[in-house]
Amino acid sequence: DLDAAQLSAAAVLDKGGRALALRCDITQKEEVIQAFAQVVDQLGSLDILVNNAALVKRVPALDMDMETWRQVMAVNLDGAFLCACEAARLMPHGGNIVNLASIMGISGGGTYPMASYHASKGGLINLTRGLAVEWAEKKIRVNAVAPTWVRTEFTKALLDDPVMSGKLLALMPMGVYADAEDVAAAVLYLVSPAAKVVTGHTLAVDGGFLAR
Repeated sequence: DLDAAQLSAAAVLDKGGRALALRCDITQKEEVIQAFAQVVDQLGSLDILVNNAALVKRVPALDMDMETWRQVMAVNLDGAFLCACEAARLMPHGGNIVNLASIMGISGGGTYPMASYHASKGGLINLTRGLAVEWAEKKIRVNAVAPTWVRTEFTKALLDDPVMSGKLLALMPMGVYADAEDVAAAVLYLVSPAAKVVTGHTLAVDGGFLAR
């Protein structure tokens, strides 16, 4: 969504920061390489990568065709892998990578069927562990955040449904949804010096969902 990215970049620039908005299909290796090259060329360095792109298909497993399955994997898992690898190549003195996983990567959910999403986010969590171990000697920390349902335009229709919303809130001991700021705060912790010896970890921001 280049328009939305440009609005975010403009907000950063208005506050005196530096920002660059780019469109990139993260499932295409050449586009990823080109995008990262532009970042380094125009901003000078790469210190933090947050893999936030995701695709959800709420389709029963027996009804899902392989094209849809592969599309979900391509965005949620392949794309994160391609971006992480390109970032690592551009972090010669170390850096931080945070993957946006999900509580659905650690649980079986059960509210509605989406096996492809579960599989992709579960894979992303273990990819996080694998890269954390492999790149520790490069001083690159790799962690993940596993949010619950977050109030965004992406989830608005789902969370505004009173029946579904009641079911979802009943699954969380705290009885609240997360806001985008709650997830951002977790990411900020993981990339900060406060987490300097934290790597390979998945931090749940879930209102107690996984503690049940």
